[in-house]
Amino acid sequence: MEQFLMTPAAGKRLIAKALAKHPAVNEALASGTIVIIAGTTNGYVAEEILSITGQAENFSRKRFFRGIVLPPGDPVTSSGRIKDETGFPGDVVIKKGVWKQGETIFNVVDDLKEGDVILKGVNALNLPKGQAGIYIGDPHGGTIAASIQAVVGRRVRLILPAGLEKRVYDDLNDLALKLNAPGSHGPRLLPVAGEIVTEIEAISLLTGAGAKQVAGGGVNGAEGAIWLAIDGNDEQIKSTKELLNSIVKEPNFEL
Repeated sequence: MEQFLMTPAAGKRLIAKALAKHPAVNEALASGTIVIIAGTTNGYVAEEILSITGQAENFSRKRFFRGIVLPPGDPVTSSGRIKDETGFPGDVVIKKGVWKQGETIFNVVDDLKEGDVILKGVNALNLPKGQAGIYIGDPHGGTIAASIQAVVGRRVRLILPAGLEKRVYDDLNDLALKLNAPGSHGPRLLPVAGEIVTEIEAISLLTGAGAKQVAGGGVNGAEGAIWLAIDGNDEQIKSTKELLNSIVKEPNFEL
């Protein structure tokens, strides 16, 4: 067993690389539709998937988000968005391998069908219970409310990329009842059912090795970092070491 330290930025890159190899994503890339809903983690996902098709040149993740979490005091609107959204590119919608630039989940949701894939980032993970939750700032439920129509109505696959920094400890259904109650303030919370992909699942997808989080935290750029213990055969450990060393210096996300 070996241990590796990963920053949140490196974790985002790792998750993105795994999703670019995900069987359901590759099937939809060949013959269906993929919707990568704008978000900071999904910016990395979009880069990796668009690179496969040779279409990454015109993509930038710098404004690839709607709501965003910034340090206390940084200005955002009441719905969690920055005030200047100049340059927002829309979501990344890929139909049969072709990026339909400028389209969003709202444009295509009615056409999605079984075999298609939606990728949507989350804000909270309770991994022991297999729960994921999304902060809601939009009074109409935002992109996840639109996505649920296709997921529940037509069995479109929902994949939820999320770093382990998003982990919480209470039952998300209980938290949602409190945060969504009349008289509460701040963002609302919507628990959603989908395939959760963290750094742990990413390593398994890419190398076959097992991973467990064994520690976390740090300073001087390691805030939010995690220690992962990796277990597997010699080849799996070697592949994982090479993979993680290739992304360990991933720079932090900047506006």
